[in-house]
Amino acid sequence: MSDLLVRLYDLPHFDADAKVAAAGVVVRRALPPERHIVLDWIATTFGPNWASEAAVALSSLPVTCWVAVKDGALLGFACHDATAKGFFGPTGVGEAARGQGIGEALLSATLRGMREAGYGYAVIGDPGPVAFYQKRLNALEIPNSDPGVYAGMLRSPD
Repeated sequence: MSDLLVRLYDLPHFDADAKVAAAGVVVRRALPPERHIVLDWIATTFGPNWASEAAVALSSLPVTCWVAVKDGALLGFACHDATAKGFFGPTGVGEAARGQGIGEALLSATLRGMREAGYGYAVIGDPGPVAFYQKRLNALEIPNSDPGVYAGMLRSPD
């Protein structure tokens, strides 16, 4: 599926930010000493490829991985600049925490972080919920971008 392009200088208001905060969920930049906890959770929940990408984001200074936490439990994460500069992702929310606006709040925090880092645009590589990104962010499909930066990537045998 084609990559998507998002204008960071024209981000919409995200209602989910206040909604998840009111529910006691904190969305914040991950801390380097949490690296092993975050990576173990990502590997278990979403697989080793996403954990490898997140490891890069957790090794950057400043860290380019955001987490959603409630009562000391990790609920989700979102990264940028993991596989390529200017790329959003990977991102994921644990199954039990889905449908509560956490993914959108993580998206909001990460895209704002990219804008604050000086990016004018973000690329969402190999996006899953294309219709969501198009509707929520007015994201544009980038022509001829499939398979994109992931072309020829080595895969673990299953």
